[in-house]
Amino acid sequence: MTTERRPMFRFAWAFCALLALAVGALAPARAEPVATGARLGEHPEHTRFVLDLSEGVDYRLFNLADPYRIVLELPAIEWRLPAKAGVQGAGLVKSYRYGLFGHSRSRVVLDLFGPAKVQSHFIMPPEDGKPARLVLDLVPATEEEFMATAGWPADAAPPVADAGPEAAPEGDRPVGQGDGRFVIALDAGHGGADPGATGTGGTLEKEVVLATVLALKDELERRDGYTVVLIRDDDTFINKKDRVRAARAARADLFISIHADTISNSAIHGASVYTLSESASDAEAAELAESENASDVIAGVDLSGEKDDVGSILIDLAQRETKNRSTVFAQLLLPELDRQTGLLVQPLRSAGFRVLKAPDVPSVLIELGFLSNATDEGRLTDEDWRAGMATAIARSVDAYYARMSSVAQTGGETLSAH
Repeated sequence: MTTERRPMFRFAWAFCALLALAVGALAPARAEPVATGARLGEHPEHTRFVLDLSEGVDYRLFNLADPYRIVLELPAIEWRLPAKAGVQGAGLVKSYRYGLFGHSRSRVVLDLFGPAKVQSHFIMPPEDGKPARLVLDLVPATEEEFMATAGWPADAAPPVADAGPEAAPEGDRPVGQGDGRFVIALDAGHGGADPGATGTGGTLEKEVVLATVLALKDELERRDGYTVVLIRDDDTFINKKDRVRAARAARADLFISIHADTISNSAIHGASVYTLSESASDAEAAELAESENASDVIAGVDLSGEKDDVGSILIDLAQRETKNRSTVFAQLLLPELDRQTGLLVQPLRSAGFRVLKAPDVPSVLIELGFLSNATDEGRLTDEDWRAGMATAIARSVDAYYARMSSVAQTGGETLSAH
């Protein structure tokens, strides 16, 4: 009797399990609060910042020096602010930036003209069809007042990319890892509370570079032999050190960081490729690297305990092959980019980008174009153009993979960049 009933029992158990899953699927998921608007107002006695929210939320405030900032930390928020929100300042606030900071919290970072403090802060509940409003009133402060409270909360460590431990083998490694597949780490620059550059039409760098990276991922995965790792796949902030750490933990054979810059001369347009160097190739490259490396600080990351190990990397003879391979890929990449979009006059450049400092992963940073140029901005927002760029970069990866495979098969120990 027991044996005869067992199939019916299993069927009943499976049916109940499926019913439970169905009920769970029908249950409404807890939606994230939504930010629908933000504004600054200059008043005689204070500067007011208002954030419109779908509901009241818990929050905390802290202020940071060098540069002067006030940080508003919130739970994870769905951001639906206008494209140019935060670009224009008012009163004591130079500008502000916002976005996800890790996957469980958000931040608004108010960049200040000088020392200031929050005189009062409160949340107004929704009423008369208006959203909930989180209000901060800022007043001037002395340097002593600001510094007396400046600093990081004990638990405000920067987010860590979910990519496992940092450890990775040093020195030369074979082409392809583990199952023999060639591992490519794709890094969409900026993200979350760090929007990057803003175009004249309001285009945000963090959005167009992520769209390009996703198109490149699709293009590469249509080919055989590649494993693609995304450093970020949504609008989340990840600091530079953790981007490098994620690529190394994935045992990447190639790291490609995608960006789009702005420049004061709106006539300049075209793509360029950067590799790592202790000395910048020109003043413009040095300025860009300084700006990119500072974006961690601007977004609200504590770098006080970090060591910049580029010096030890660059003088270590064991890393020369990595630098050589980075240059080889850059040289294969430039003709493909030129056919697709055109290049700057000096398209191959170098500087001390923090995101390129993995000692054992060949790395390049691609500037797709300039958001300050109307033609480039139009291209960057065009899905077909981004797909074409993805194809161009993928062809370069194919050529690089073929060359590395040839070197490995012939037993070559070094690789010339020329």
